[in-house]
Amino acid sequence: MKIPNFQMEGVYIKNEGRWEMSLKKEEIERFKRELTSLRKVHQEAFDGTANDVKTPDEARGTSQHHADEGTEDFNRTISIEVTAKELDVIKQIDRALEKIEEGTYGVCDVTGDAIPLKRLEAIPYATMTRDAQDKFEKGKLQY
Repeated sequence: MKIPNFQMEGVYIKNEGRWEMSLKKEEIERFKRELTSLRKVHQEAFDGTANDVKTPDEARGTSQHHADEGTEDFNRTISIEVTAKELDVIKQIDRALEKIEEGTYGVCDVTGDAIPLKRLEAIPYATMTRDAQDKFEKGKLQY
């Protein structure tokens, strides 16, 4: 979405034919710092879990009980799922940071509507309004 050059810096959206400021430059900078910090935390968690999954189990095969091996397999499966979830969050954070660079942070990728500030404060990497996210998760919306 190409935004006309306005006097105040920030993110603008079109509302009933008028351009309105959605987020001020200071708010965007604050979110950028928060997203950068969140990305680091999630990347460290991802790296740690990914290393756990990749590390060969030295104790594997030493147990005489199939139940112990089942527990080890279950724990590895949980670690893989956690790794996948962390990677998903990292991708969402990267998209939010990309939107900051594009000048579209705070604007829904799907509808073009403003993402409410309270939603961004709760989930700074949100790239859709809650309604669009719900429809997407229910398979009623293609992204």
